[in-house]
Amino acid sequence: MEIDAFLKLVQNRRSTRKFKSNAVVASEDIQKILEAGRWAMSGANAQPWEFVVVDDAAIKERIITAWIEVRKESFVIENTRMPDLCPPHFRGPEVILGFKDAPVFIVVLGDRRTYQITVLSANYICGEGGANTDSNYLKNMGNATQNLHLAAAALGLGTQWVSVNRLWGEAIKQILGIPDILDVHTIVAVGHPAIPPKDGQRRPLEQIVHHNQYETEKFRSAEDIQKFMGNVRQLAKTEFDRWSK
Repeated sequence: MEIDAFLKLVQNRRSTRKFKSNAVVASEDIQKILEAGRWAMSGANAQPWEFVVVDDAAIKERIITAWIEVRKESFVIENTRMPDLCPPHFRGPEVILGFKDAPVFIVVLGDRRTYQITVLSANYICGEGGANTDSNYLKNMGNATQNLHLAAAALGLGTQWVSVNRLWGEAIKQILGIPDILDVHTIVAVGHPAIPPKDGQRRPLEQIVHHNQYETEKFRSAEDIQKFMGNVRQLAKTEFDRWSK
């Protein structure tokens, strides 16, 4: 692949918040997406990931029902934020599940036992992320998950990165018969977008790239960050209003 084609893929990938409920995803496309996930990079080639493909409507409905129950707790916590920073889909008690109509859920599982193959000292002495021994493992899982999204975008499909917290993860384990020792890291919802994606927004390169040393004039103050987050949330609300109609 030429670099310009790759950059176009990365720049055009969008999170899909509304899927066509009756549009089937070909099984061969799912296999290609999974192959991309399989070839993600990981520390010491630990490969901690496994994938559960869920395309049974009844099982998907159980997963969604479990999410709604967990959301009741999340709603209370999220609404302790400053109003301008609260995620749009938590501004009211109504539940709008953008991913519920996706024909396929790829449940991304992680196996922490793979830590044994990595350099152990990095987890205890000045490890990445300070004292957080999860950093290497979580980056491994993130690499695999991003590969799934990029592969789907290359196939002209839409995806949504659906974060899984501990409570929902435990419920999903029960529904899918997942061994306790494994983690439910993420769900990647895959399907055909119901509405066309809008142009993305990213900070310009000249604001985030430094040469040879940190360019202090580019450092953002707390006020700068606050303004930036407010703008991002406003864009998110505009998009939320568009796909929730």
